[in-house]
Amino acid sequence: MAAILPRTALLLRTPRGAGRLARFLGAGVPAASSDAGTAASTAAEFLPWRNGGGVLHRAVSVDPSAVVEAGAIVHSGAVIGKEVIVGSGTVVGPSVSVGQSTRIGYNVVLSNCSVGEFCTIHNGACIGQDGFGFFVDQDGQVKKKPQELYARIGDNVEIGANTCIDRGSWRDTMIGDDTKIDNLVQIGHNVVIGKCCMICGQVGIAGSATLGDYVVLGGRVAIRDHVSIASKVRLAGNSLATKDIQEPGDYGGFPAVPINEWRRQTVNLRLFSKKHHDRR
Repeated sequence: MAAILPRTALLLRTPRGAGRLARFLGAGVPAASSDAGTAASTAAEFLPWRNGGGVLHRAVSVDPSAVVEAGAIVHSGAVIGKEVIVGSGTVVGPSVSVGQSTRIGYNVVLSNCSVGEFCTIHNGACIGQDGFGFFVDQDGQVKKKPQELYARIGDNVEIGANTCIDRGSWRDTMIGDDTKIDNLVQIGHNVVIGKCCMICGQVGIAGSATLGDYVVLGGRVAIRDHVSIASKVRLAGNSLATKDIQEPGDYGGFPAVPINEWRRQTVNLRLFSKKHHDRR
């Protein structure tokens, strides 16, 4: 680390250089009014990482084998494990932990979360941001509910591009080991997902839902808030679960029902529609 201090010092020789580095690291001080000493002090808290060219806060724990690519920033209190790869443009927030051999793509944002070992997080994913929790008070004002817990990602989890996983409010959001999540999936606060689940693209899981193990959700499935889904349930694409599903099996429809019942509903609707058309 000492060998790379001169590189940072080069940027701090002039007020302009210090202000530029401080703004890059989120200091938020306008160039016209910035104090060179303050900017230099703020910028000096972050140092370039020799393995990849990213920027790390002094108060981080990073294994020497980890790669933090140029343009990535790791904030104070973060822990980066052995052989982790952090892609360009990614922000690892304060007190985030990333387990061994996890690969993080470009422009990922991690905050208020822990990520297990051997995970893959694809480009643009956001993990650990506030959930959508609001209420209307007696004066008719919309107030935000506290969102102060964490998102916990297990081992061997894959998270697709632009997927969002909110942190918890009354319990941690949990993703079980070996679960695979496709692109553009929204997982709300307090959601608990078991192990070995498969969640296809554009699925939306509302807050405080609970999924067991080996659950499969087809594309664009929606799960209502506080609904529980038993283990080994499979939901067909475009289905909506509005109430608890307590027995394993295949389900589909809007709202979701056992798959054979949904097929009969579909056939009956087609027959009814055809008869109505013939009468006209």
